[in-house]
Amino acid sequence: MIHTTAVIHPKAQVGADCEVGPYCVIGEHVALGDKCRLHSHVVIDGHTRIGQANEFFPFAAVGMKTQDLKYKGGNPRLEIGDQNVFREGTTVHCGTNDGEATVIGSNNLFCIQAHVAHDCLLGNHIIMSGFAGLAGHCIVEDHAILSGYVAVHQFCRIGRLAIIGGCCKVRQDIVPYMLADGEPAKPLTINKVGLERHGVSEATQTALRTAYKIIFREGLLVNEALARVESELPQLPEIKHLLEFIRSSERGVSK
Repeated sequence: MIHTTAVIHPKAQVGADCEVGPYCVIGEHVALGDKCRLHSHVVIDGHTRIGQANEFFPFAAVGMKTQDLKYKGGNPRLEIGDQNVFREGTTVHCGTNDGEATVIGSNNLFCIQAHVAHDCLLGNHIIMSGFAGLAGHCIVEDHAILSGYVAVHQFCRIGRLAIIGGCCKVRQDIVPYMLADGEPAKPLTINKVGLERHGVSEATQTALRTAYKIIFREGLLVNEALARVESELPQLPEIKHLLEFIRSSERGVSK
């Protein structure tokens, strides 16, 4: 299952039942899990550890050196879970400093030319559509969707089950469970379709919609708005996560 034109370093670890197509390159410090498929012209390099059943389409470049000018050498890493799909031209970089890592979970889809920069932390079941890009140190929670050409500033977070419209610039955190759009991106309403697809009850959706109005529509200071949400709404897991996400924000949430 390894094409004769593939170049695999003798010290690289390639798991069982992997398929490595024409003109692929696998570097010295790569560990590739079982049942991965590299279609053709894929480059995987750096101190990169990849789980099982991941699929890499042509011209994906994974585990490359950070573009951060603060890089001083050492062994920054890239860690990838299971069953991810990296479509044509996707780029994923290792961390910047020795011992640090870019981390990607499982069951994510990275569409054509998506970019994940150094030191990003991504969860599971995320979709990054074509040409969407994450700058360094971004965090993306489970089930988030970045539409085409979304550009996310360094150190921003994208919350769980959030969806961001196409061609948006994200310069502050996007809170969980919301649909964000505009220039720059800001929450417009709850992500109703995404919540329904993931089995979130109508009662919880109503509570999230009310929380959205209190936080983003009534002109309150953040602490005042969060206090009202806590006192007036049921303390559902989704409400608690929304409040904790906002309180832990370092760049502030987009409003």
